Amino acid sequence: MIVIRPTQPEDAGSILHLAGAEPLFSKEEAETVAELLEAYLTQEDHDGYFFLSAMDEGKLLGFACFGPTPLTQGTFDLYWIAVSAAASGQGVGRALIARVEDEVRALGGRMIKLDTSGSAEYEPTRAFYHRIGYTHSATVPDFYAPGDDMVIFSHLLT
Repeated sequence: MIVIRPTQPEDAGSILHLAGAEPLFSKEEAETVAELLEAYLTQEDHDGYFFLSAMDEGKLLGFACFGPTPLTQGTFDLYWIAVSAAASGQGVGRALIARVEDEVRALGGRMIKLDTSGSAEYEPTRAFYHRIGYTHSATVPDFYAPGDDMVIFSHLLT
């Protein structure tokens, strides 16, 4: 049974392993996950970042990182969501997103915004966001690199 809960210190090693093993994450992205996770686990205010862990019988299946968007009223960014290859297609991503949405509502949030690459490798990711009701809000051409657009999705919480 999948359990989604706030990330605990004992999850850190598994999260860092998953981030490092995720083929869509660059080395710099995996290093940034480590920095944000450290802030979340060591700072009382989490430095504005929140992490959730998807667990099954003590094993990490995936994680999500999100936080309030500065200078907005109730908008939150979903920074990362990752699911292990072994748990792919089992509803872990959907369960993580549902819990992120619940947490954002509890924190007074009204909207979630996320961005992802427009490259072909990210097509399954973009299709996932469409399937769960997120709206393609904008595309910024050549944002990440020449030929690699940033695709922005948003979702109003009701």
